[in-house]
Amino acid sequence: MTLIKSAAASLPATGALVLILTAAAVTTAVKGFNLTTVGALSLYFIVWWTALFAVLPFGARSQAAAGDVVAGSEPGAPATPSLNEKAIWTTIVADLVFVAVVAVLPLSGL
Repeated sequence: MTLIKSAAASLPATGALVLILTAAAVTTAVKGFNLTTVGALSLYFIVWWTALFAVLPFGARSQAAAGDVVAGSEPGAPATPSLNEKAIWTTIVADLVFVAVVAVLPLSGL
């Protein structure tokens, strides 16, 4: 948990952690489950974006709920979106789902 918080404090650290986790999942699919690199990257892309939309609402508090509405903005907009942290959590969730899908479904022709 502290690794995620500390990596989310910096955009380069967030990018590096996301790339490392993504590379590990794709490498597992290519070497362990006999997928092509392009097939693994394509499937991972779809899983990552789906996971992003599932993770985005977690921990979101609106500006109205936080009591700090910025003038000219929508009161329902997030007070602190924490996008770097959500990118890391999305990658972790996507890695788990991706490896599970690749292990369960016969995708060797992909």
